[in-house]
Amino acid sequence: TNTGTLTLPTLTGTVGLATRTVQVFTSGSGTYTTPTGCKAISIRAVGGGGGGSGGYNGSTYTSGTAGGNTTFSTLTANGGTGGSGNTPVNGGTASGGDINIAGGQGSGGVIAAAASNYYPGGCGGSSAFGSGGGASYLTGGNAGVNSGAGGGGGGTLNTTGAGGVGGGAGGYVEKLINSPSATYSYAVGAKGTGSAASGTSAAGGDGGSGIIIVQESY
Repeated sequence: TNTGTLTLPTLTGTVGLATRTVQVFTSGSGTYTTPTGCKAISIRAVGGGGGGSGGYNGSTYTSGTAGGNTTFSTLTANGGTGGSGNTPVNGGTASGGDINIAGGQGSGGVIAAAASNYYPGGCGGSSAFGSGGGASYLTGGNAGVNSGAGGGGGGTLNTTGAGGVGGGAGGYVEKLINSPSATYSYAVGAKGTGSAASGTSAAGGDGGSGIIIVQESY
């Protein structure tokens, strides 16, 4: 057993606690300027969610559009795939961060073959910031604004029923930057739009737009 005496120095003066500020970007593009005295920034971002597909209208499916990509300098959170047909679609990928997570898949709708029945669409893919739009035998549910989640697939009333697929969610990226540069370019991914109604096919739901959250430490 070691013994001895540890002598601590006497401290005088004032101890200051580090402060933090946050900037949030919910749409558009531009230049981020690092605040004066900021020693580190932590970026969290998600791409736009894809729109949901409409159900089968007797001859074809109507498709949703893809979500837009969200970028912050070299960080990228890609938008989710728009729903098309009834096969599950992929969420967006992500790159450049300390953490890179792909968005959730949009699920396929119900397929059946019986006259005069409703067939619901699939749910939109979930993102790091929220669940996808819900399934419905009518219009697919919309994802939350700035959630990056996918829109729900639309249902259908047709003799050969098949609901549409939900849109894929946007990818998620997170990065801590010590000694940040003075400025960075950024762009927030737009939402993917759900397909329009067509005949016996209900419309798909809209995906959620992307978002960038920058936490600044001093």
